[in-house]
Amino acid sequence: MKKIFTAAVIVMMALQTNAQLKSVAYKEGGQNLNGYSISPKNGSSTKPGILILPAWKGIDQHSKDVAQQLSDLGYYAFIADIYGEGNYPKDNAEAGKQAGFYKKNYENYQKRIQAALDQLIKSGAKPDNIVAIGYCFGGTGVLEAVRTGMSVKGIVSFHGGLGKDASRPATPINAKVLVCHGADDPNVPKDDISAFQQEMRDSKADWQMIYYANAVHAFTDPAAGNDNSKGAAYNEKADKRSWQHMLDFLKETLK
Repeated sequence: MKKIFTAAVIVMMALQTNAQLKSVAYKEGGQNLNGYSISPKNGSSTKPGILILPAWKGIDQHSKDVAQQLSDLGYYAFIADIYGEGNYPKDNAEAGKQAGFYKKNYENYQKRIQAALDQLIKSGAKPDNIVAIGYCFGGTGVLEAVRTGMSVKGIVSFHGGLGKDASRPATPINAKVLVCHGADDPNVPKDDISAFQQEMRDSKADWQMIYYANAVHAFTDPAAGNDNSKGAAYNEKADKRSWQHMLDFLKETLK
């Protein structure tokens, strides 16, 4: 009986914790969007905020877990909905098509990111004390945020795409940049890496790029499995190390 009671209490506590994550309906360009917001314990308007850009399939359990962890650490967090109602991918093929559209039409991507940033501020995060983080497709998105001069103090890209159209000029980047990259990621060509690093130099950015051994694409997501030969797989060591590198970055960057 005691074991049953204990288990029930644990479930209730977990539900109470997860209930902090709230669905938020908002719009951009006439498109209905559905993001998620979460406030820190003992939240106030002086708390910093973290904007989360999810991977190519949109808002998933991984991004929700990240938001919860950041809330527990004292941050406001908002998970962006990039695609919107009626456009959520049902499979990898649809996800690739949707993500590809926003990579090509980067100004549309930037507008969706800005709309989510506005929602993070509305939730209570201090406007001048925000960092954006992104995973895979979202890792590409946070780079677009700094390329357009969005009002963030820094960005963290986890196994994100680094390339951009070569015809686009490098612009000054004032926010700090941290790129967490799998050393064996087959989805990011060496030419893209070289071009990205040159872009950072040309933009006079304060940037870091950290490589994780034996890590491929999606190394932070447990749902990616553990088979590196597929090109996308979870790597516990790389996940933990990149998380700590992000925490150090947040401590340095945010007030």
